[in-house]
Amino acid sequence: MAARELRYGYFRQLLNDIGASTVCVAHHRDDAVETMLMNLLRGSGIHGLTGIRSHNGPVVRPLLCVSRQEILEYLHSIGQDYVTDSTNLHPEVLRNKVRLQLLPLLEQMYSGASENMARSAYYLSEAEKVYNAEIARYAQVKESPLLDSSLLTIPFSLFSSSPSPLCLLHEWLTPFGFNRSQIEQILAHLDGEPGRVFESSTHTLVIDRDSIVVEPLGAPIKPLVIPEPGTYRIDENAKIRIEEVGVESGISRDPAIATLDAATIRFPLTLRAVEPGDIFQPYGMEGKKLVSDYLTDRKLNLLAKRCQRVLVDATGTILWLVGLRTDHRYRITPDTHKIFRAVWQLNL
Repeated sequence: MAARELRYGYFRQLLNDIGASTVCVAHHRDDAVETMLMNLLRGSGIHGLTGIRSHNGPVVRPLLCVSRQEILEYLHSIGQDYVTDSTNLHPEVLRNKVRLQLLPLLEQMYSGASENMARSAYYLSEAEKVYNAEIARYAQVKESPLLDSSLLTIPFSLFSSSPSPLCLLHEWLTPFGFNRSQIEQILAHLDGEPGRVFESSTHTLVIDRDSIVVEPLGAPIKPLVIPEPGTYRIDENAKIRIEEVGVESGISRDPAIATLDAATIRFPLTLRAVEPGDIFQPYGMEGKKLVSDYLTDRKLNLLAKRCQRVLVDATGTILWLVGLRTDHRYRITPDTHKIFRAVWQLNL
């Protein structure tokens, strides 16, 4: 694998240096059959049983339609010498075992086995086009525009209408690092109690009430102290702007903007994640409410709750559930002379 990455890295550099658009490599039909058999031994799905693709970005393989023997016979007919890579003769490597031992045995058992398997790989590649089109029909990704744009939601309704929920889950979750065993467990728990969490090396998955939610693994949210008005970057994807404006600007209806009575705000402020026991008074309500209960009422899933930030003042009182609701105690009234405005911005 490392040698392949170096080789293709060299190809990319060479194409760039000489201004070429494609590079031709000499993979032939037997190579494609070997790849098909190796993937079959590894328990591959349909994508792995189509052999080697004729096109892969700038790399093209014009010799996939002919066998190694046909190439050798042609070279012999024109008196052309060639070089054999000696590493291809050592049977310790899986591909070499398939090439030197398995394929000759299959040809002994059934004449034309390699040609027939190549034909099967072609048929599977055509079937794969139908398969991919059907998978694409189910491809619906929902993002949370205010809390975390990387949060992905897969509704259960997609699986109920699919002839193979396991297949659909596999196509959805394999790119996120989930293995076959995990995917089978996830499918088995779809009808169970929500809240079950699974992790791959790169992502966290939660089974929610009516959907599966996937989020990249990341560092815990660190508190950000805001000593005065200004613009503060949270990370490479988000920032918050704190400012004071005149009352003529009015109350914002944008959920990404909080407008409060500036006279009631005490600096320094802190932007942090929701903590157990957090309480606030939702705008328009008389009584206080646990933030966790409020988020549950809003039907936020577990991962969205983990992403949820709050803006608190110097006393630790919550001013704003970012992107959701401000605290009623800091509302703008007829006596307000200056408006405090906080603007949450993502994907910058």
